Amino acid sequence: MASGIMRPLRPWLVAAALCLSALPVVAQEAGAEPDPALSDVADAGAYLAARAALSEHSYRDAAFWYDRALGMERDNPFLLEGLVLSLMGKGDFAAAAEAAEQLLATGGRSQAGAIALLVADAREGAFDVLLEARPERAIGNLMDQLVLAWSEFGMGRMADAVARFDAIIANGALKPFGLYHKALALAAVGDFQSADDILSGRAEGPLVVNRRGVIAHAQILSQLERHGEALDLLERSFGTEAEPQLDQIRRDLAAGAPLPFTIVPDAQAGMAEVLFSLAVALNGEAEDAYTLLYALAAVELNPAHVEAVLLSAGLLERLDQPALAADVYARIAPDNPAYYTAELGRISTLLAQEQQEEGLDALEALAGRYPDLGAVHTTMGDALRRAERFEEAAAAYTRAIDLIAAPEQRHWGLFYARAVAFERAKLWEQAEPDFRRALELNPDQAQVLNYLGYSFVDRNENLDEALALIKRAVELQPDAGYIIDSLAWAYFRLGRYEEALEPMERASLLEPVDPVVTDHLGDVYWAVGREREARFQWRRALSFEPEEAEAERIRRKLEVGLDEVLREEGAPPLHSVPNAN
Repeated sequence: MASGIMRPLRPWLVAAALCLSALPVVAQEAGAEPDPALSDVADAGAYLAARAALSEHSYRDAAFWYDRALGMERDNPFLLEGLVLSLMGKGDFAAAAEAAEQLLATGGRSQAGAIALLVADAREGAFDVLLEARPERAIGNLMDQLVLAWSEFGMGRMADAVARFDAIIANGALKPFGLYHKALALAAVGDFQSADDILSGRAEGPLVVNRRGVIAHAQILSQLERHGEALDLLERSFGTEAEPQLDQIRRDLAAGAPLPFTIVPDAQAGMAEVLFSLAVALNGEAEDAYTLLYALAAVELNPAHVEAVLLSAGLLERLDQPALAADVYARIAPDNPAYYTAELGRISTLLAQEQQEEGLDALEALAGRYPDLGAVHTTMGDALRRAERFEEAAAAYTRAIDLIAAPEQRHWGLFYARAVAFERAKLWEQAEPDFRRALELNPDQAQVLNYLGYSFVDRNENLDEALALIKRAVELQPDAGYIIDSLAWAYFRLGRYEEALEPMERASLLEPVDPVVTDHLGDVYWAVGREREARFQWRRALSFEPEEAEAERIRRKLEVGLDEVLREEGAPPLHSVPNAN
């Protein structure tokens, strides 16, 4: 089947599509010597502040300082390039286009500036200007070709647009992009059968598309009165779990109501789809700051493009700009079916800014509005667990689990999360079944194997099973220091101190500043008679700022030794058993 979720593109394909190197700070005409030396900038302090802000992706601050550095002499191409990037990053494309025009007037070239100017012309419907294909406004091979095709469409010349799409399709590496956009253009003029031929794979072979492409195909099938096929497509691509945007589409299709083709209603939306297509291709392959330019440009041209909004906000979160991300998430109105997704994103920005109570209050309101959405309750559980409100977290996870009719392998993480919440709430009788359920669903999850095994070790019960669980976790993740520590600690609890020594030393090398691992290493050294080394490791553990209860215990070990601490705690004394090997 052709339609589905677009897989990440290989780096070579992205490079072939875009003719990318790195995004230049600025490229001037041949023979020019770029020289952004401080002596050429009237306000050197502003220039340095601007560069620092842009390097940290603080786009609002960067735009302010670049504008100040330019002062009255707005002819420094390096500063103008920084201003363009900063203005685009904060979403001010109108001002970015003005700065880009000034940059071109200096003889400079800027890929970012070319994107800003493309957005300005497309918004004005100046497709004739875009068809001039001026070299100083080139962006990249694929981008430029798709812009020309959609510009022909915008001029009302469908045959010329199709010819340009076909030229892209003829280039093997770029074929998927050309086919997808040709299908959208055909659907936009009402040729739904030809569009379906492409998206179904009948015309040119299988075509893998993103979520938006699947929805476009469903709308096209609906226009062809093939509602059942559209429903089947949605189920194959997304499953049947509740999701407001898809639920409304499913209801309309089940009722036999034709879905309007809304993905690309005109050439401007077509340009937005080009930018979004490139952003999806770049996501995870190029730097996030670069991908962001394309995603935000898509939003600027098509504010209703939910996927571009969510991608832009997500990229801003990854760039550690939660306030800007929150503003982008807020573009999706409460009456939009995708509102819950955007609100979950906005809430994550609140939590990232340590506005914990505000975030939890917003989650509570969202859970009240969408009581049947597991994702909302799961996010609530995660937030409460981070806030160390473990019993409340477990209750939230329970609400999410209760919405699952028949748990599948992919649900293992939800049972694991609830198990952790129960364990941290000291409700082991409820935690253990969830750990085991997670392993039933996905037996090779090292995290679960290790957590359950370590919990048994920590509780000094089921030690043989604990050792087997942890050994399996080590097989799955042989370089995970915290899992190697669990293995060593299991040997220690079994009294197999000599066997514990090698894995504990290895865990310490893998986790050199972990207070728990270092403390454990000290205990193992003490158990094998290396008391001076044990005290050295306990002192190191204290320097890594363990939790206060652990720190107090370590200080007591330094005073009287591990044997006396165990006696004071009423724990069994150290008792070495022969090496099992």
